[in-house]
Amino acid sequence: MSISDKKNKHMQLEDRIEIQECLCKGMTFKAIASRIGKDPTTVSKEVKLHATEYSSGFTKTNATCPKLLKAPFVCNGCSKQNHANCIYPRRKYTARTAQKEYETVLVESREGIPLNKEEFYETERIISKAVKSGQHIYHAITANELAVSKSTVYRHIQAGYYEISKIDLPRAVKFKSRKSKKAEYVPKGIRENRGYEDFLHFMEENPYCCYSEMDTVIGRIGGKVIMTFQFVNVDFMFGILLDNKSSAEASEKIKSLKQKLTAAGFNFSQLFPVLLTDNGGEFSNVFAFENDLTGSKETSVFFCDPNCSWQKPHVENNHTLFRNIVPKGTSFDDFDQKTVNLIFSHVNGVKRKQFNGKSAYEMFCFTYSAEIAHILGIEEIEPKDVVQSHKLLAR
Repeated sequence: MSISDKKNKHMQLEDRIEIQECLCKGMTFKAIASRIGKDPTTVSKEVKLHATEYSSGFTKTNATCPKLLKAPFVCNGCSKQNHANCIYPRRKYTARTAQKEYETVLVESREGIPLNKEEFYETERIISKAVKSGQHIYHAITANELAVSKSTVYRHIQAGYYEISKIDLPRAVKFKSRKSKKAEYVPKGIRENRGYEDFLHFMEENPYCCYSEMDTVIGRIGGKVIMTFQFVNVDFMFGILLDNKSSAEASEKIKSLKQKLTAAGFNFSQLFPVLLTDNGGEFSNVFAFENDLTGSKETSVFFCDPNCSWQKPHVENNHTLFRNIVPKGTSFDDFDQKTVNLIFSHVNGVKRKQFNGKSAYEMFCFTYSAEIAHILGIEEIEPKDVVQSHKLLAR
């Protein structure tokens, strides 16, 4: 890569190694910048930001060495850095330490909302109450001294994180949505103690606990989606049609499912003691999934690491059977829940080699019951009638 190509690019480990070696040779920031194709101020900021201060057995004072008050601000090129005559604390620039600090900051900057769970829901409560009272969002934020920006609140409302919706904002409904926007994710505070490492630890402590994987299948961007549930122990899958990919819609549908199970004398937590899912914004109202209809916790929800779909392989693999019937790019806007139930009834009717020729439907009925399968919308399909292609929808 030429020097001109390296400008306006993030500094890499090899650049930092070059800086460290040049500092040890006593080169100036200008000379170092010329070698790595950066601006001298960039090199200066890099050294100041990532220099590490430490004491040695020769340190006799907490005062700063006069030489460190001017460039290069570190001891790398000093002849006395390992000498007993130097009584001051040392400060050195180390390439690998600097790279590690840079990567840590980069990850944290992309993790999402820096609010814990309590702060997030308290902010949501205050904003929603204020808007319902006729207040504007900026006024509500300022009057209550909330540590959140107006644009962030608008994004959360758009994503369905709040009790209020866009229709509650008189001016917002007048503006058209942008054609494209970044995907919404579960806020950082909600993922606290619900990460993939926490899931592994929970399963290690509860080895006989069965868990299910949860995901969302996308049709047309901005249209209807399907929230899928995979019983890992029996490879059984069912889906719930959502009108949109929002937390409010997912919460409403999961509440409806719990009501159906309760009315039939079954307990949601018995079927779903543990749910593992990704960081999609539709799962951000975690309490709708974890708590029963009275508000008491009955289920544990955990989230995979960002961009690590391999951590929930069962639901991802079973989606291939769904895609045999509904190819990618197909819109779900003309689907209703009966269509979704029909698709997954055929998916669960496929004979599985790992079950010695039994289908997922048969395994589920043996482990749970045909009545529960019926409540979940899945019916038995005769083996000879199972369709594994888009021809099913053509019917």
